[in-house]
Amino acid sequence: MELTKYGHACVRLEKNGRALVVDPGVFTADPVLDGADAVLITHEHGDHFDIDRLAAASPGLEVFTCEGVAAQLADLPVRVEVVEFEDSFQAAGFSIKVFGEWHAKNHPDVPIVQNIGFLVDDQLFYPGDALTVPDVEVDTLLLPTNAPWLKLMEMVDYVRAVRPGRAFSTHDGLLNDYGLSLVDNYLRLESQKQGAEMRRLAIGESVTLG
Repeated sequence: MELTKYGHACVRLEKNGRALVVDPGVFTADPVLDGADAVLITHEHGDHFDIDRLAAASPGLEVFTCEGVAAQLADLPVRVEVVEFEDSFQAAGFSIKVFGEWHAKNHPDVPIVQNIGFLVDDQLFYPGDALTVPDVEVDTLLLPTNAPWLKLMEMVDYVRAVRPGRAFSTHDGLLNDYGLSLVDNYLRLESQKQGAEMRRLAIGESVTLG
C-alpha cells in the first residue's frame, strides 16, 4: 500500500486503485477525499473529523467510526458503520482491525470521548488520540508526537512499548518550525536507539508499505 501524509493527523492509503482516508479533519487540505472509497474516523474532535467536508463528499462514501461520530453523521448522504474494539471489517479493499475505546485524558473539565485505533492490513497502526498498545506486532506505527494530552516522555514510552518496525510522526500540525525540528531530533534519537526507521513525513510525501 502507498501512504501519503496530509495535514496534521490525516493520511491517505492507496492500493489496487482504491483509496482509504483516515481522519480528514479541519487542518487537512483538499483534495484528500477526491476518489476516496472509504473513510476511517477515530473520534469526534475537529482536527480529526470535519463534518462539512464529509457533507460535501460523494454520496454513498463509506465511513467507519465510533458511535460518537456516527451520531453526528445521521443526516449526511454517507454510509456509516459503527465499529468498536475487537471488530474486524473490510474497507476499500483493506482489512481493518479495531483497537482501543477512549481518548487520552486531556483537560479535567472536558469529558473523555470515544476513540478507536485502526490496524490496516496487519501492517499499519493508527491509534488516533490515544496511546493504545495493540496486542499484535506492528510493522508501521503512526506516532502522535504533539498534543495537549501528550508529553515527550509518554511519546517515547509509547513507541518503546509498541516497538514498531518503523514509525512516522502524526498529530504534529500545531507545531511551528522550531517544534517540528524538536520532533525530528527526538525521532532521530529513538530511531538510533531502536534500530528502526522513525521520522516525520512532509505534507504530501508518500511512502510504500509492505
